[in-house]
Amino acid sequence: MADSQIHRGPDGEGYFVDDEVGLAHRRLSIVGGESGQQPLYNEDKSIVVVANGEFFDHVEQRDLLEARGHQFRTRSDCEILVHLWEEYGEAMLERLKGQFAFALWDRNKSVLFLARDRVGIAPLHWARVGNQFVFSSEVKGILASGIVPREVDPRGLDHVFSFMGMPTARTCFRGISSLLPGHCITLRAGQSEEVRPRQYWDLDFPDQGDEYDPGKSRVVEEFGAQLQQAVDERLKADVPVGSYLSGGIDSSAVVRLAGMSQPNESVPSFTIEIPTPGLNELEGATEVARLANSNQHVITCGADMIGDIYPSLVQACDAPVMDTACAALCSLAGMVHDKGYKAVLTGEGADEALAGYPWFKINRLISAFDQGERRPSNLFRRLAGKVNGRSIPWEEARKYQDRIGGPNAMADVYSLMQKGRRTLYSDEMWSAIGDHCPFDDFVLNTDKMKRWHPLNQSLYFGYKSILPGLLLNQKGDRPAMSHSVETRYPFLDEDVIDFCAKLHPKWKLRGLTRDKHVLREMSAGILPADITRRRKHMFRAPFASTFFENPPDYVKQLLSDESLKKTGYFPIPAIRNLYEHFAGAPENRSHKKPVIKQSVEMALTTAMGTQLWHHLYIGGDLCELPGWSPTQ
Repeated sequence: MADSQIHRGPDGEGYFVDDEVGLAHRRLSIVGGESGQQPLYNEDKSIVVVANGEFFDHVEQRDLLEARGHQFRTRSDCEILVHLWEEYGEAMLERLKGQFAFALWDRNKSVLFLARDRVGIAPLHWARVGNQFVFSSEVKGILASGIVPREVDPRGLDHVFSFMGMPTARTCFRGISSLLPGHCITLRAGQSEEVRPRQYWDLDFPDQGDEYDPGKSRVVEEFGAQLQQAVDERLKADVPVGSYLSGGIDSSAVVRLAGMSQPNESVPSFTIEIPTPGLNELEGATEVARLANSNQHVITCGADMIGDIYPSLVQACDAPVMDTACAALCSLAGMVHDKGYKAVLTGEGADEALAGYPWFKINRLISAFDQGERRPSNLFRRLAGKVNGRSIPWEEARKYQDRIGGPNAMADVYSLMQKGRRTLYSDEMWSAIGDHCPFDDFVLNTDKMKRWHPLNQSLYFGYKSILPGLLLNQKGDRPAMSHSVETRYPFLDEDVIDFCAKLHPKWKLRGLTRDKHVLREMSAGILPADITRRRKHMFRAPFASTFFENPPDYVKQLLSDESLKKTGYFPIPAIRNLYEHFAGAPENRSHKKPVIKQSVEMALTTAMGTQLWHHLYIGGDLCELPGWSPTQ
């Protein structure tokens, strides 16, 4: 199991085994040097822990624990865990600040305790088969145990098509679950009852009308101070830390604040150049790197590179991947590793905190006349659904809304994905999914949501869906850690999240046009106006329209009639029509078919990714690429 995840920790390995539990750890040495080898123990070795991640206030925590008589053996930030457990037990989670997943074994109590950070930066998966319980950072670690059979969960595959990622406890493998963000598990040796994860934290917003609004100067000053502190904390390491940098305001602000935090030491930046009209952000990124005195490294990522990287990306993610930008980020992480760096800052999380996505604006526009149970905005949704070719009965659509707390900007986006899955699923696939609604798998406090401002309701669902499912998973941890690189997120600092949550919505979305208002106001003094005023551009790489123009051999093989018959996920005629459409020369496409919506374009990529995932993990010899095995 440990060897299958050597990419997550190439700097060392450690093991603990007794009669009831076995723990393994792969180490990526960032804090603690040679003394930080895991497992870690308390003074009498009655408590042992293996952990992934960083605790950014470990120095302060260490001082407090030493004052209470605890003795530390190492300089590792993760050693605070065993001593906090001694002091507070499960209540220790209230005192943790950072990004983490860990497993702690209390030998005296025969208790195994697992936990994952608040928003899901660090992954943790688990499975129970009979009286055996296994867990791992990645699904492939569990598969390597040989305890859990490799079986498909069609409802898990449906999540990728429905939500662009894997945001819930469900995975693509039957019997294997993801521990949700902000959740923990307590197991006692010999217990026979069902494993029941417990939620220890949830994002909260003020009741509508009670939001924080002390005035412009104070809000901007306080937000800037919180973000600067978050950046400062994430620059702390025993190794140099770099930063991802696009031309957008989020990563630009992070790089600029990092440079201000370390004025005598350049923080290197890493940028992706997309050689596709409308997608390239290199010019803005270079301007910010120059201003921040950052040594900028640039990697060019086009359709050919995406085709080359995609198989290793799907293997890294243990799931199909819809967004080809994940492949670009995988290549960027490779550059970070090749340049000798192990940790980078990123700007992810700002859009979730401060309403940065365009669909928040659209939702506000169409919901302007909604009041209580009266929701005229649903008429627009119905019209969009008809245009999009969906045929969901109105009562079913309302049932979906109720499950997520009412009309929601994120749900509006996901509804657009319906076109792709309804076009491409076979009867066999629909039968396997049954009457299951993918929204049922979310854990949401819909009672609280009703008291919040509508914008905060949408932000909350974004934190629960696109953030852990796509951004921190297939765009974050998996591609980065496949190259032994840790990603750090200032906008996902606990204090930054709490501060943004309590803000009046006008500091997030001002009117219908100005998103991330408080960030733009704060950045006006440290970034060029063309960056602070720049509209949100989703980071994108070439989709199917370029990916399939010159498809690699494995793509042709995966989408052959023979391979499609073997899996049965997709009807051959639908795949064939779309594949031939995108594989044709660009100048000829208009004669074949009208322009196909981006949702279908992404769905075709996901269908190919599903075939690839099946080949890698389930088998079936769908193409000439080697399948995954725990020994490779």
